[in-house]
Amino acid sequence: MKFNTYFSCVLLILFPLLGKAQFSFSGKVVAATDNSPVPGAHIMLDDHSRMVSDQDGNFVFKNLPKGKHQLVVSFIGFKTYHTEISIPTQKDLMISLAEAVYLSDEVVVKASRAGNNAPLTYAQVDGKMIEKTNLGSDLPYLLQTTPSLVVTSDAGTGIGYTGLRIRGSNETRINITMNGVPVNDAESHGVFFVDMPDLASSVDNIQVQRGIGTSTNGAAAFGASINIKTDVSDEDAFAGLSTAAGSYNTFKETVRFGTGRSKKGFTLNGRLSKISSDGYVDRARADLKSYYLSGAYSTPNTLLKFIATGGYETTYQAWYGNPKDSLKANRTYNPAGEMTDAQGNITGYYPDQTDNYQQDYYQLHFAHKFNKKLHLSGALFLTKGKGYYENWKNSQNLSDYTLPPVELGDTTITHTDLVQQKWLDNNFYGVIVAAEYVTGKVNFTLGGNWSQYDGNHFGVVSWARFASSGSNDHRWYHSTGLKTDANIFAKTSYQVNSKLNAYVDIQVRHIDHLMEGINDDLSTIDQHPAFTFVNPKAGLYYAINKKSSCYVSVAASNREPNRSVYRDADPGQVIKHEQLVDLELGYSLSTSRIRFSTNLFYMDYTNQLVLTGKINNVGAAIMTNVPKSYRAGIENSLTWLISVNLDLGFNFSLSQNKIKQFTEYVDNWNYWDDPDNQPYQYSFNLGTTDISFSPSVVTGIHIHYQPFSALGVNLLTNYISRQFLDNTSNNDRSLDPYVISDMRIAYTVKQSIFQTLEFNLALNNLFSALYETNGWVYKYYYDQQAYTMDGYFPQAPFHWMLGMNIRF
Repeated sequence: MKFNTYFSCVLLILFPLLGKAQFSFSGKVVAATDNSPVPGAHIMLDDHSRMVSDQDGNFVFKNLPKGKHQLVVSFIGFKTYHTEISIPTQKDLMISLAEAVYLSDEVVVKASRAGNNAPLTYAQVDGKMIEKTNLGSDLPYLLQTTPSLVVTSDAGTGIGYTGLRIRGSNETRINITMNGVPVNDAESHGVFFVDMPDLASSVDNIQVQRGIGTSTNGAAAFGASINIKTDVSDEDAFAGLSTAAGSYNTFKETVRFGTGRSKKGFTLNGRLSKISSDGYVDRARADLKSYYLSGAYSTPNTLLKFIATGGYETTYQAWYGNPKDSLKANRTYNPAGEMTDAQGNITGYYPDQTDNYQQDYYQLHFAHKFNKKLHLSGALFLTKGKGYYENWKNSQNLSDYTLPPVELGDTTITHTDLVQQKWLDNNFYGVIVAAEYVTGKVNFTLGGNWSQYDGNHFGVVSWARFASSGSNDHRWYHSTGLKTDANIFAKTSYQVNSKLNAYVDIQVRHIDHLMEGINDDLSTIDQHPAFTFVNPKAGLYYAINKKSSCYVSVAASNREPNRSVYRDADPGQVIKHEQLVDLELGYSLSTSRIRFSTNLFYMDYTNQLVLTGKINNVGAAIMTNVPKSYRAGIENSLTWLISVNLDLGFNFSLSQNKIKQFTEYVDNWNYWDDPDNQPYQYSFNLGTTDISFSPSVVTGIHIHYQPFSALGVNLLTNYISRQFLDNTSNNDRSLDPYVISDMRIAYTVKQSIFQTLEFNLALNNLFSALYETNGWVYKYYYDQQAYTMDGYFPQAPFHWMLGMNIRF
């Protein structure tokens, strides 16, 4: 179904629904201590309609139907307010928020987040909204309403290995933190959501900043940052059970509990989850387990909270993709684990071609409020990871694994089938601290972070058909990585007058990365780079009136190359760090029925590292610096509360993502057979080209209809324009544009046995669109003829999940 046809159908559905509601309700939120207005308070009606109070604490809901409605008002530092209102008899309400008896755990993320008046581009995602759509998919799929965000899944179902891109930048270039603690792997900069299955069941809220954003801990934000805050401690005891089942033999079970807050201020929360799926792609099964446990002690001025969470995953590898010429005949083909005979004929598939990894996070958070002006917060953390992926390898040269030839009588055997395991065993630990000083006009934060990563990379041959002199689990390579990262930042928000707020943020970051040992190709990786970066940011926020505001900001960031860049580089190759200057200009409007925001951005890169096709002296692809590149565009987001029963969400991003003066390098395969057949690579100057995986248009429409309080229906449609697989702007090496539609139906059963009994149905890819979300391509010349090898990642056609949530 074409996008414009779908949009026309949406409008036809909406118009008959517009006139059903007819009543209004307004109120004002004030502090109980002095009756001063509370701007920015979160107001929720019937667990669906949401808004925030204006600068005077006022809010209005329009077009309400008759009947009783549940109203919830919350704001950091205050007790949450609950009441029931009756329409149309309810009069305007003055809501007095009492100060919280206990220090809120929101303080653990405050130092690294954008505040209400920050001149930054960001979106806030509430945990309750995530909970309603969480039927087992990884976290990226639960953030799809965020502007400029695109998701991908190796298995095609959103379970297992998944990824995301924001403004064309993938998770290696997105700073991701959990409760302020870095999640990105210190060496690869990657984030593997498969290692955190069902983390969404323990999320309180998520802030997604686009662009450079605020100073934070860990890897540099070179496109966006995602700040995850995990569970909030419930005041009352509870227990919960969630279960779901659906297509591709997918099952999810989650058990949660909370003790509530004791009279002495203690709380304990926990969760166990299990997710399994066969996947859409052949053999792309996933078996995922995870846990979450938090214990907290709080008083009016002090918070101490310990969190332990982690996951274990076993997934069959599906990361090679499907060759383009196989997509029509066999979309689910997966080459991983192929076993061949001497003639190269496929004889079967290795059953244990799997990735196996466990990652555990331990965090100890503390916070203290000395007085109304001075707060201190911090954390100690340890992240432990250990695991391997196992590969069947056909006809391997024994010398490549430091194994001698095998003598069988008069026969010398130099090649064998074997099974290899590549291991990673690492610890990542550190400390975070931040002090905040707040007066009437000034909000000043001074903070810092010290962390160290200690990792071991090694490979073993666990089995070989011929290896008589080799030991069990013969180790053929081993290398280490020791990376120290320290930063200090200071940021100030100054209220110049009632309308204008000025923001300044500066960070100094130092990185020391020691790599030693042997790679899997038996080359050495002895490197010791070090960097010191200064990352300044500044901006202005202007309140035009009570309903609208605008902002402008400029920020600079620097990013060190990751381990693989050094690993694959030629000896003597000079690798430069990347630099980014980000300019953002935005406007927002918020009324009782409409929330609209738009922003322009220009991200100017110097020495961005990209794949050009260039190879090193052993033929491995390497990333090289391109002098100048940029991303520029406009992002729009609209939420329209048509009535209390119906709201419409819309986001639209339009961008240009260009490399200036790009040179493509293409291998000459004849050179590897005959070094006299020059050159070993051809080069082509292509001028200005598009950056790979950077769609120029990303659009989403979200419709929520709630005909009555127990039933909610959500319809989500996304359009993603063409994405190039490399940086040559060649349509033959690209992902076609696609439109996909999903539906979510939630029904709450009114009964007296459980506190909550809810059923959720997810209908994914309603119209069975055939599309791919990721891929790779490799071009080469042989006998002066161009050839390509490629892999595409097809996504599942129509599939469904049905879930049940019970809360006691």
